[in-house]
Amino acid sequence: MKRFIPVALFVALAGVMAWGLLIRENRDALRSTFIEKPAPDFVLPKLLTEGETVSIADLKGDGPVVVNFWASWCGPCRVEHPELVKLAEEGVRVVGINYQNEPDDAKNFLDRLGNPFEVVGVDKSGRTGIEYGVAALPETFILDENGIILYKHVGPINPGELDGKIRPAIEAARR
Repeated sequence: MKRFIPVALFVALAGVMAWGLLIRENRDALRSTFIEKPAPDFVLPKLLTEGETVSIADLKGDGPVVVNFWASWCGPCRVEHPELVKLAEEGVRVVGINYQNEPDDAKNFLDRLGNPFEVVGVDKSGRTGIEYGVAALPETFILDENGIILYKHVGPINPGELDGKIRPAIEAARR
């Protein structure tokens, strides 16, 4: 009987950890400190237009913007990519920040999976991601037309979250 105690403790601990990592309902329980504050400024080289830059100022004034931090080496980014394509097809402005990635790898990713981005900034050093508090890719921010962050989504966007969280946040940014 004593031989089963360590096994039982291990199973119980593994169950608690699995619940915390996989089953937990609210990934957004920790509210971002950026909500309702101006998005951090950046000036980044454009991925697909050599010699040009994109800045936060370029994103203001034309309705809400979805800003998505992603990389070609990020598996969850590949999973959420079809949802970003859907948003772009609906006319939503989607801006990509390619995070710590080789530009050629990022271009190949977009060539294979489609390019939902109005523009892609290259954050090769990761500094812009740090300014936005990005902890793990992908992360998505909804900005209003004044560049105020209204919503932050951590992790890949799945179809349920697209309908239940992302689209409502975009609609709120339009008001």
